[in-house]
Amino acid sequence: MATATRKAFGMALAKLGEKYPQVVCFDADLAKSTMSGLFAEKYPHRFVEMGIQEANMISTAAGMSFTGKIPFICSFGAFVTGRFDQIRMSIGYAQANVKIIGTHSGVAIGEDGHSQMGLEDLALMRSIPGIVVLQPATAKETEEMIEWAINHQGPVYLRLTRQGVEDIDMESFRPGIYPQVREGEKVAFLGTGGLLNDCKMAADELADKGIMNPAVFNAHTVKPLNNEIMRKISTNYQTIVVFEDHTTLGGTGSAVAEWVSEFADTPRRVIRYGVKDVFGESGTPQDLLEKHGLTKEKIVEYFSK
Repeated sequence: MATATRKAFGMALAKLGEKYPQVVCFDADLAKSTMSGLFAEKYPHRFVEMGIQEANMISTAAGMSFTGKIPFICSFGAFVTGRFDQIRMSIGYAQANVKIIGTHSGVAIGEDGHSQMGLEDLALMRSIPGIVVLQPATAKETEEMIEWAINHQGPVYLRLTRQGVEDIDMESFRPGIYPQVREGEKVAFLGTGGLLNDCKMAADELADKGIMNPAVFNAHTVKPLNNEIMRKISTNYQTIVVFEDHTTLGGTGSAVAEWVSEFADTPRRVIRYGVKDVFGESGTPQDLLEKHGLTKEKIVEYFSK
């Protein structure tokens, strides 16, 4: 069953709130959309509705983190990272123990259009020293990341989907350790977030057609990259393709390309497959995903040329 990772987050936080009484949650007038409202219903005394004040939410949560609480702050990825200066100083520079939840990532949010699409959020967040940047691909993985984030001392950014994502059988989440969801040779597909399932299905079809036989990995950790895993991938595969519903400038593909260019033992080609250097627009999720090549069919078409 397809479940949006934003919904999986809300359910997980409400569930884990009993186990971790120090967890508190803030939202900026979007609790129904970010699904933090599920936590608010269960623990109203541990939930703060800040209104449309993302900057104040960030600073308030940072202050509360130094009292021993573990704040989760929630908004659309475009809105919360749009207050980059507050995150940079109040959370990043202070190394505040705040967990930032950015929902509605990528063009897959559809008709809401560019103003609400998180397309540059990874580029912003991974530039902050000391922050962990994660992007779950399934509901189960989302819950695992939430509990890991609660137990991690320091800032974390989680990038979540509006659209439902299919369950994929893979090993449990460990930061930086990319689960392999398909065996293959010569080419490694690194799928991220909502694109992982299309990435895997495209790899299956490309193999069936005899075009290529890509291995597929779930690249759930944007920062920090794991040197052992990256060395294994860059050693065993001649070409690495990173798929993401994010601009190709500064996202997961850029992080992987930077690592390979500096640390790989053998030169490798890295293809950044995502939203090009353009603004988003309004349209149905399916139309936008197709326009930007982010569907199984478009991936197969691209690599069949």
